Amino acid sequence: MRYLAIIFALCFLLSAALQFNDPDPALWVPLYAIPALISILFLKTRLNPYVYLSLAVVYFAIAIYQWPPEFEGFLFGEVQIMRNMNIELARESGGMAIVGIAMLIFGIYTLRAERNS
Repeated sequence: MRYLAIIFALCFLLSAALQFNDPDPALWVPLYAIPALISILFLKTRLNPYVYLSLAVVYFAIAIYQWPPEFEGFLFGEVQIMRNMNIELARESGGMAIVGIAMLIFGIYTLRAERNS
């Protein structure tokens, strides 16, 4: 679990750094920086499992909200960064879903660890 937390922290830090090019970095940088910090904290100290689970719900809600009206893919492997807004929304939604999954994993792991001790 330690390695997974490190991978999540690095991925979320990279995602936060990439958001500085975004038209609205004030929104997206914190949305990735917060889970990066939480992933780092997970290595040293466990928060209440319901903090992780609540964050998972919030990030899944953002992912649903950001889902494009018409899904046109993520354009993996293409040179173009963004062909249209639906692709950008799909990428944003996918990123938030990944954060939600990470928080869900942390929450379930912490909940199980508390029940077993």
